[in-house]
This record gives sequence, C-alpha cells and structure tokens, in this order.
Amino acid sequence: MEGERALQAVVFDLDGTLVHSAPDIHAAARRLLEERGHQGPDLETVIGFVGNGVPKLVERLLDWTAEEADAEAHSAATKRFQEIYNAAPSALSSLYEGVDEVLAELAAAGLRLGVCTNKPEVPARQVLTDLGIDGYVTALVGGDSLARRKPDPLPLLQAASALGVSREALVFVGDSEVDAATASAAGVPFALFTEGYRKAPLEKIPHQVSFSHFGKLSSLLADLG
Repeated sequence: MEGERALQAVVFDLDGTLVHSAPDIHAAARRLLEERGHQGPDLETVIGFVGNGVPKLVERLLDWTAEEADAEAHSAATKRFQEIYNAAPSALSSLYEGVDEVLAELAAAGLRLGVCTNKPEVPARQVLTDLGIDGYVTALVGGDSLARRKPDPLPLLQAASALGVSREALVFVGDSEVDAATASAAGVPFALFTEGYRKAPLEKIPHQVSFSHFGKLSSLLADLG
C-alpha cells in the first residue's frame, strides 16, 4: 500500500552474524601471541575482543598480555595477525544454522543482499566463498574498504549505495553493540541476532526486532518492511 515502507535490501554483519568465525580468529590470536612469547587467551576472551576491526583486536590482545607496545610494534603485530589469519580464514568457521536457507529465500524473493563488516575485505570475501554464500552477496564493505569503519554509519550507507537502495528501503542484521550503533547512526532498522558475539544484555542493545535462529528472520523482515 502507498505510504508503507518497501523493503528492497538486507545488509548483514559477518562475524557472529552469518558466520561463527571466532574459532579461526582465536587460532590466529593464539599463534600471534605464542610467536611473541605469550600463552594465548581462551576462546571466550578472544570473542570479547572481536567487533571493532583487526587493529583494535590486536591492541586488545597486546593489552591482555601487558606487553608494552608502541605504535610501530602494534602495526607490526597487526600485519602479522593478518598474515596468519588470511592464510586460512575459514578453516574452523561455520555458518550459523539456517543461514544458507534464508539467504536463498530472501534472494528468491527479489531482495538485494549485502555484507557490512569490520573484517578486512580480502578475508571477508574469502570466508563468503569458502562457506558457499558468496553468490548471494552483491555488495561487500569491509573494515578496510573505507577510511572509517563501523560504528560510523559510512560503511553501511556505502553498502546501501552499492546495492542501489536508499536507507529507507534497507534493514541491517547484526549481533553486537557495534552493529546496533551503526544502524542507529545510519537511520536504518536493526534486526539483532542474539546468538552471536554481543557483550551487553539483550535489553541494553537498541533494536527493532531480535531472533535466535535464522529460520525466523524472513517473517521478521516482512513485518519491518
């Protein structure tokens, strides 16, 4: 009906939303720290460091070791982490249950699908390819694609532009405080996947709808649209 919001596209976060990628990030983090003479953290600790991009992840890892690291050391550690991670970004990763089915369903319904992630673009594309969902994604904005990353709204708005839609025709799906802040800053409705890597309680994260299984997403998007 005229005046109703017409949903044309859905943009997804990647880590903790479409993909349980923490095991690969954890493995790379442990190797990086072991090379620097430290015993690496456990999986849950690394999950707590995820969400703001690789440089921030490495900063948190070095802080966790109490290692004194200046800007040059941080830059070198970030480069080394990327080398380790990029060599096998999906070896231990998996899609969350129902992801491939819902992407196929949304694409068949004519919706344009994109990804907006703080993961660097090259490994993000590799993960999508390795896990067999790259064919559904027609726009990808990574953490190094632009001068700013989430929670700045620019990456999400760039994804919308690449999909050829306005923010009024878009829903963002993510799992974290960073994703919620991004959607809010961009003026885009937010669907929160509750089983990812969020740090705050559900009620503390602004969202329009929430879901724990991707089998529920299509009906929620229909309501938002």
